[in-house]
Amino acid sequence: MPSRRMLRERALQALYAIEVGGREPAEAIEEILGSGGASDDRSFVRELVLGTLAGANVADERIGPALQGWTIDRLAIVDRTILRLAVCEAAQHEAPPRAVIINEAVELAKRYSTPEAARFVNGVLSGILGDASSAEA
Repeated sequence: MPSRRMLRERALQALYAIEVGGREPAEAIEEILGSGGASDDRSFVRELVLGTLAGANVADERIGPALQGWTIDRLAIVDRTILRLAVCEAAQHEAPPRAVIINEAVELAKRYSTPEAARFVNGVLSGILGDASSAEA
């Protein structure tokens, strides 16, 4: 059974394939998940991907003011996607604690972007989502 962190990675990969590769959401999700896996895991990834796509504009409205001199479209695609994913996950009804969401986003940035991006993601999300004392960049 994959961890939630692994499932968030898969959601990020699907979102990136949609953004950069022009994939249809269902196609990207299926490609990332394959045919196996528990239905709860598949549902979690699907919910993250579709929720992030549906909530991207609202997330951008929350992220924009926290960028301090930057615009959302100037961010690297992976960094923008990580921020959107985190903000949208925090808006879900049964979202994990915000510190967990921030920490997971920081870990995604460390793995898929740069150390500087990890610090940036931590700062932006801390400003948007609140206290992130357990999130380390």
